[in-house]
Amino acid sequence: MKNYKIALLAGDGIGPEVMKQAVKVLKAVEARNPEVAFELNEALFGAVAYFETGKSFPAETIKICDEADAILKGTIGLNHEDSKKIPVDEQPERGALLPLRRRYNTYANFRPVYLPKELAHFSPLKQEVIGEGIDIMIIRELVGGLYFGEKEMGKDENGQRYVREVLEYDEGQIRDILKVGFETAQRRKKVMHNIHKSNVLKSSVLWNEILEEVAVDYPDVEVKHILVDAAATYLCLNPGMFDVMVMENMFGDILSDQGGGILGSLGLMPSACMGPDKSYYEPSHGSAPDIAGKNIANPYSMIGSVALMLEMSFGMEQEAKNLWHAMKSVFANGYGTPDLAKGEDAKLIDTDAFGDMVVDELNKAPRV
Repeated sequence: MKNYKIALLAGDGIGPEVMKQAVKVLKAVEARNPEVAFELNEALFGAVAYFETGKSFPAETIKICDEADAILKGTIGLNHEDSKKIPVDEQPERGALLPLRRRYNTYANFRPVYLPKELAHFSPLKQEVIGEGIDIMIIRELVGGLYFGEKEMGKDENGQRYVREVLEYDEGQIRDILKVGFETAQRRKKVMHNIHKSNVLKSSVLWNEILEEVAVDYPDVEVKHILVDAAATYLCLNPGMFDVMVMENMFGDILSDQGGGILGSLGLMPSACMGPDKSYYEPSHGSAPDIAGKNIANPYSMIGSVALMLEMSFGMEQEAKNLWHAMKSVFANGYGTPDLAKGEDAKLIDTDAFGDMVVDELNKAPRV
């Protein structure tokens, strides 16, 4: 019997609704695999944690995460006005998310941008642009750069308000994420796009120098260099040119959200945040407080994050494939959540129904 402890951080907004579907799927996976047991431990995280404990990442949650084999995280954050009710340093992104990443050094963020040809109608792109489908892996460095550098706000000698935020990387951080990119490319099409801005940023100059050193160990991978602004353009004009894309933190934040846009919804963007000893998994979309509690959120990203966890933390590759197929089948059968269902023929389903249908489709797969 393999026992896995999973910390469940449902978070804010639609987080609890989509987490409910993730738990539904985990229980189905457990029932299908009698040699596996999941211990699910819920913990407060984000704004909900702050309002209850005074901390966005409270000590009890840290303890549960420390003891977990993997962390499954929902969405966090509030709307602009409600965010003002929380001190700046305790607002969910600063007070919870960044400390989570720092604590477990989850430096490698995997964000699959995937849309098979038969689901191309979800995308705002033209059919001729999508071609045979979209299948990109964006790999983002997650614990360095501008987001983690020194930050300062104040007034200068002239009484003018100013802000200073430092973009910092050392060669070890760059080397580690580039190795992840090369190794991922080796398992896929052996082509890696290096996303940079070396015509302006010295951080990109160093990045590219390190890349040339690392590339020697991966002669079977073709490296293609592209400026980040050009990459943003080509994601819309010719997404099929990309397979693996590797980049620093802020570039990855922006381009991966654009990836959700070309799919038709950030609700189609799961992610894995991998560290040397522990990893966490989360949907890439926000907490959508405007639709919280309405049971209309798309749980695909949350359930897809479960699939990534099964594969990357627990070695359950076949069951992860079965889960991807189950989600794809729900859509292929003509169903869609409100963010995706378009036209008179769309068969609209809610959050709970999507989770139920995924479980039904999963149970059609042969038991491993």
